[in-house]
Amino acid sequence: MWRLGFFFHEMAFGLLYVFIPLYLVTFNDTSVLGGPLVALGIMISVSIFCSIPASFLWGYLCDKTRHYKVFILLSFLSSAVILFLMTLPFAQNILFFIALYVVMQFFHVSHEAPKNVLIAEHYSRNEWEKSYGFYEALTEVGFIAGLVIGLVLSVGLCSFTATLSSAVLATYTLYLCSILSVVALVLSALLIADPLMIFERRLVSIERNIDFSYRCVQSYGLSSSRALKQPSFVGFALAIVTFSLASSLFFTPLPVFLKTLFNGQASMVYFLYILNSIGATVGFFFIRNRACSMDLRKHMPRYVLTRGLLIFAFIGVIEFAIYPTITMGVLLGMLGFSFAMYYIMMLSLSMELIPEGKSGFFDGLVGLGAALGSFLGPFLANNISYLPTFLIAAIAFLVAFLMLKIFT
Repeated sequence: MWRLGFFFHEMAFGLLYVFIPLYLVTFNDTSVLGGPLVALGIMISVSIFCSIPASFLWGYLCDKTRHYKVFILLSFLSSAVILFLMTLPFAQNILFFIALYVVMQFFHVSHEAPKNVLIAEHYSRNEWEKSYGFYEALTEVGFIAGLVIGLVLSVGLCSFTATLSSAVLATYTLYLCSILSVVALVLSALLIADPLMIFERRLVSIERNIDFSYRCVQSYGLSSSRALKQPSFVGFALAIVTFSLASSLFFTPLPVFLKTLFNGQASMVYFLYILNSIGATVGFFFIRNRACSMDLRKHMPRYVLTRGLLIFAFIGVIEFAIYPTITMGVLLGMLGFSFAMYYIMMLSLSMELIPEGKSGFFDGLVGLGAALGSFLGPFLANNISYLPTFLIAAIAFLVAFLMLKIFT
């Protein structure tokens, strides 16, 4: 039940995920930052760069104080307040809007590390993948609900919204997201409780060290040291950053590209993103029931490779116009599925490898790659076009795959 607040939180951010890029490029004063696409890249990359130290800060504070609920409430409260501020007249200036977005992201990430720790400490190690999978599946359903709301608003299916101008509709969208954040705040305040004891991650670390020592003794005298191989933390970190970089390179300019491709129909953008999220939801439910029987270090690189190959296929579909709408929908759904499989495996391994007191490190690594990709994606799309940018993203996934194969 404690996850229910996150459902409404993700509903708000599912709506914002497509709405914010499409809304920002309509500002009249984007030329001060080099144009709509460059302004979008600057906003998202700066916000993520600022969220990186925030991830370390919130992760350190929650582990240090052993109070996790308060940081989750801080995240939801700040989102509700700042989304409301975005509706005020001063926020129609692009610089003020970007400043508000950056501040919102700085506080927004304060729920990430506490959420990961709550799951890790409430469940034993052999239930982590199942628990993370259930959480991500539930919140992904909320994310889809937010996208569906965006689709309804953009198409004008409601008689009320059909008569509104785009500016008024944008304001009401921000009001709605703010209200959803308030609902998340209230539910989390009522349902979340800090764990009474914090010890599961320590036990997992001890078990991992004992297992390695046992393999040392077992393999003593053998010519091969393969049995003694431990994952390289540096290689693990580089793979996380590269995967996140590739994802942001592809997905940050994608809403604008799709809207252009479909002659300004924002509804098609929401529809395709819904298919992507449905694929992710299926993946989260799939892995939660099968993760215990899977070798995570063996299977995880395969889904990274799959993600790269799917983007190569996506480029081919666009280039040769092979039933683009249907095929793009299928490919985006498969991209969502492969992300879900990778994410749960990587998150579970990160809770093993990252020591207590540094629980924000995983989010910091993800943020570093996302920040770089969020700027480079729109920047490259503006200068060398969209498809070459997507090609670079696909190659980056292949590099992440090689890192995982070599270092883990």
